[in-house]
Amino acid sequence: MQRIIFYIIYPLIWLLSKAPFPVLYFISDIGFFITYLIIGYRKDLVLDNLKMSFPEKSEKELLVIRKKFYHHFVDVLVEMLKTFTISNEQMKKRFKIHNMSLIEEIAAKNKSIIIVGSHYANWEWILSMNLHTKIAGYGTYTKINNIFLENKIKTTRERFGGVMVLQQDTIRNMARNYRDNKVGIYGLLSDQSPQLGRTFYWSDFMGVRVPIHTGAETLAKRYDCAVVFMKISKLKRGYYEVRYETLTETPNDFPDYEITDMFLKKAEAQIRENPNYYLWTHNRFKHKGKE
Repeated sequence: MQRIIFYIIYPLIWLLSKAPFPVLYFISDIGFFITYLIIGYRKDLVLDNLKMSFPEKSEKELLVIRKKFYHHFVDVLVEMLKTFTISNEQMKKRFKIHNMSLIEEIAAKNKSIIIVGSHYANWEWILSMNLHTKIAGYGTYTKINNIFLENKIKTTRERFGGVMVLQQDTIRNMARNYRDNKVGIYGLLSDQSPQLGRTFYWSDFMGVRVPIHTGAETLAKRYDCAVVFMKISKLKRGYYEVRYETLTETPNDFPDYEITDMFLKKAEAQIRENPNYYLWTHNRFKHKGKE
């Protein structure tokens, strides 16, 4: 059954990904109309998240942000489809990394790097990083039920030179590379809400007291990795740029959770600068008040 579902779904995905960007954005406009105006996908949740994050803004202002967010949200979905067939040249043109030299300089010191970021702009396209460097790059992913579709998505994400590692295998992979003295770049998105049973730290994010993922800091200290913040900016429809900012090259010099707080401040500043491009549909504040 999984194979049959794959052979029904994947050809449609492939055909859509072959469409030129103007056609995809026309489809995105239709998708926005359906998602926002007809289905109303998580509209109440998005508005609640915005109200908690920006209590100083009027509801009229928040509704404008919400509408702009949904336009961007559907754009990102079609851009993810385009990832299946986009050329290396097109990707480098549309997703520019301005200071890859910062990463190269840290790696030249025989030090691995953990890149921390949030679900902002088009976070998925950072998988093209290995078009700009020969340093081994690793991303994490979560297993999905259809093994055939999962394999195809994994292959697609690796087509630019990086390696995708199952979330539960991340620590094992880092430990092996550390033991073998192999420098790597590890991408970790750290802005989602952890399970309460795995929560070690609470802090303020967007003015709300919530549980915080501390895995990036923990791993950085355990394997002596530099920690670098990834700031993605959206220039215009379909065009993004990345600038890296070093948080620390010596993680063990910091008290527990200070590096995590540094990341949170960077992520929050980015969101406040332009909230239209953050992923407001995830229930980031579901554990508010449970500390």
